[in-house]
Amino acid sequence: MFSFMSKSESGRKNPQVFGSVLDGLKKLYMKNLKPLEDQYLFSDFHSPPLTEPDFHAKPMVLLVGQYSTGKTTFIKYLLEQDFPGIRIGPEPTTDSFIAVMHGDTSQVIPGNALIVDPKKQFRSLSSFGNAFLNRFCCSELPNAVLESLTIVDTPGILSGEKQSVARGYDFTGVLKWFAERCDRIILLFDAHKLDISDEFQRGIEVLKNYDEKIRIVLNKADMVTTQQLMRVYGALMWSLGKVINTPEVARVYIGSFWNQPLQIDDNRKLFEMEATDLFRDMQDLPKNAALRKLNDFIKRARLAKVHAYIISELKNQMPSMFGKEKKKEQLIKNLIDIYSKIQAEHNISPGDFPSLSKFKDQLQHHDFSKFSGMRTKLIQNLDSMLANDIPRLMQMIPQEQHDDADKPPVTGGAFTIRHSTNNPFSQGACEGVALGAGSNEWIVRDFQPVYDKIFESLNPADGKVSGAKAKKEMVKSKLPNTALGRIWKLSDVDRDGCLDRDEFALAMYLIKIKLEDNDIPEELPNHLIPPSKRQNSRADPIEYD
Repeated sequence: MFSFMSKSESGRKNPQVFGSVLDGLKKLYMKNLKPLEDQYLFSDFHSPPLTEPDFHAKPMVLLVGQYSTGKTTFIKYLLEQDFPGIRIGPEPTTDSFIAVMHGDTSQVIPGNALIVDPKKQFRSLSSFGNAFLNRFCCSELPNAVLESLTIVDTPGILSGEKQSVARGYDFTGVLKWFAERCDRIILLFDAHKLDISDEFQRGIEVLKNYDEKIRIVLNKADMVTTQQLMRVYGALMWSLGKVINTPEVARVYIGSFWNQPLQIDDNRKLFEMEATDLFRDMQDLPKNAALRKLNDFIKRARLAKVHAYIISELKNQMPSMFGKEKKKEQLIKNLIDIYSKIQAEHNISPGDFPSLSKFKDQLQHHDFSKFSGMRTKLIQNLDSMLANDIPRLMQMIPQEQHDDADKPPVTGGAFTIRHSTNNPFSQGACEGVALGAGSNEWIVRDFQPVYDKIFESLNPADGKVSGAKAKKEMVKSKLPNTALGRIWKLSDVDRDGCLDRDEFALAMYLIKIKLEDNDIPEELPNHLIPPSKRQNSRADPIEYD
């Protein structure tokens, strides 16, 4: 518990007491920021009010892309399982916003029921109306990844003539709502489809205000050759440069994020490193969640302050009796002059002001005579918060990060294999490892001759083949590393980082199952456990962590 008792530092008789950074942000919002937002109709122009779940929600990852770029498959790839309501196909199949969250049971919660759940952070989405809520749902399921993250799947953005079909709700407004509250925005592109449609461009223009959260994924990169991939990457950067006008080039991750054999295996090592970097970036989200929310809170407070100045100035210049409509038109037309006046009087950076054209459009629907005039006390409270309370919360960040250092990162699903021990498909495995292995006897009835020949061709030492040798053979299947990593995890029953004859045969058989488009089991059923390993598993089932 942190208590700030110094009157000289805080300038208040009643000091703020914060149990954590998020607790502090919630208290400061309710006491200092929300009253100002309510007074000057902030939610009508910018963003709905924050609620308590907004401060304590798990880090959220927003997936955005045109249809058939692999957004839904990407979620399945991360979770390593289907989620309720999943639909995958070459044409637009996801026509809804789907929040994939952790739950004790698998279920789909429709939008209208979701926004009244006091434990979830979606209540303010009610402002987008039933047309949106009918296209919004939550997919809950028990999954280790979702214990640390919430993943939001978005409708496939349309292109060509399909863009003319009205969605019936403010699509870019909903994107902005999620972008404002999420921790990471992943823009997915198909290596065969780099055109940016008009609707996609409008979406990116909304998202670019949150460019520090954006990551780019060039998906399905295994379907082009290395030379073609270089050209595709260049074309993607050129297309993005016309839309995202930032001095820094956005980070692009290249790969094929699904559990199917790679079409062209030449760039396997590149895909492996890119996936590792992307996963590492996502695994850091829970650790940095408090800092991200603090940063977004400060941006919101600065915008709310500027908004209050603008609204009060418009109110101040309105006539008390006649000519209100004419004056309103004049003020909207000359809004840039009001911006300049406020900037000079209050020493405010131009970057803190809202978009001029958008603000003009929004003002058309309001009666200026009903705006509030300047409430100096509200501005003073906000300035005091930014000058005193926010720096104290900043000082708490390093300690909280230190306290969370021992907490495990995001685990489960596709994240598990890369941090497993004695698994040759984890990051950095088999680099500099001496080749050695061992063996036992196990009869795989119909496939024994084939698997034994392969096993012997790997020159087993002491009856085993090392992870490095086994990996060279297993990658010939062209299955992605996530699938091969799971197969290794099931096959290396004794967890020694090598495969004996029984374990190797099991690995080959599981690869055969996967190549025949069957699912790999979560754990070994009895009929797949090698006989030589069953003596330790008759009473208790084998558990895999």
